[in-house]
Amino acid sequence: MEFAAIIVAAGRGTRLGGVAKQYRMLAGRSVLARSIAAMSVPPVEAVQCVIAAGDEERYAAAVAGLDAPLLPPAFGGASRQESVMAGLEALVPHAPRFVLVHDAARPFVPPSVIGNAIAAAAKSAAATPVVPVTDTIKRIAEGRVAETLDRTTLGAVQTPQIFRFADLLAAHRAAQAAGLGGFTDDALLIEWTGGAVTTFAGDPMNIKLTTESDLRDAEQRLGAKPEIRTATGYDVHAFAPGDHVWLGGIRIPHEAALSGHSDADVVLHALTDALLGTVASADIGAHFPPSEAEWKGAASDIFLKHAVAEVAAIGGRILHLDATIVCEAPKIGPHREAIRARIAAIAGIDIGRVSVKATTSERLG
Repeated sequence: MEFAAIIVAAGRGTRLGGVAKQYRMLAGRSVLARSIAAMSVPPVEAVQCVIAAGDEERYAAAVAGLDAPLLPPAFGGASRQESVMAGLEALVPHAPRFVLVHDAARPFVPPSVIGNAIAAAAKSAAATPVVPVTDTIKRIAEGRVAETLDRTTLGAVQTPQIFRFADLLAAHRAAQAAGLGGFTDDALLIEWTGGAVTTFAGDPMNIKLTTESDLRDAEQRLGAKPEIRTATGYDVHAFAPGDHVWLGGIRIPHEAALSGHSDADVVLHALTDALLGTVASADIGAHFPPSEAEWKGAASDIFLKHAVAEVAAIGGRILHLDATIVCEAPKIGPHREAIRARIAAIAGIDIGRVSVKATTSERLG
């Protein structure tokens, strides 16, 4: 085999929250599927994806129907370095002469960049795409400008980087044997071994999707029109003997408790049903039957987290959560901000996207 590609897709989505970005949908197709399709061009003969253990079902759904020379996925580690090494080891039986290493979060890599990488391989054992730095770059120390760098000597690095397979594998194995980590890209590993890394032209369109804003921009770039879904949830619980209530994930001292199979948190229950409604996934009772002892006294953040995952599983993004609490007591005002913060933390969204209101029923009913 002359050319193989590794696509690193083992991230867990800690920056964005919810589903990892490689499985997020862009105009009806996952980010990962778009990256695989972009890399599956001649003369690339095989594509080795590296995924996180436990993501097998998501991966299978993402690649279903793809016309690509895919090998069975390898399972990555806690760092990018560990994941690339897993991909390299999986490619050992195929013994490619060159390997391209690409990030799954760059779904817009154009054929020209891959062509430039292949051309670079004819002249160099290691090469990386770069684009010129157009902003003025300053080195900051202790909150002050320490130095203004000459941007004509700087370049922003992209992927795919290309390497002689045997060299990159040896570099990874050497770093592992030495107990060294923290290599942020594979070119740095080659530099560490004393090898030379040349550059070739990248493309400004070959962006890396990192933030929610990046994903929104990518959807607009593809001409996708976002689908907006809304739904409501409602819950009510009676008072029972006790000394506190749970509302919005916050324990509030009170002269009584709320009666329920779980912790009877009406706020989180209503929000859970609202989110389940947006994906037409029945209601909280269908997912967490009160007849099951497992949920006796359970914290309701479990339920809301599950509903958030249901939304993310179809590529959805939560834009806003709004709850209205109807009660005579306890007073909600003193706890409102704590409730908002807790809901935001459970749902993995900014607190500015969480609204909590309260009213009484004027002692009626």
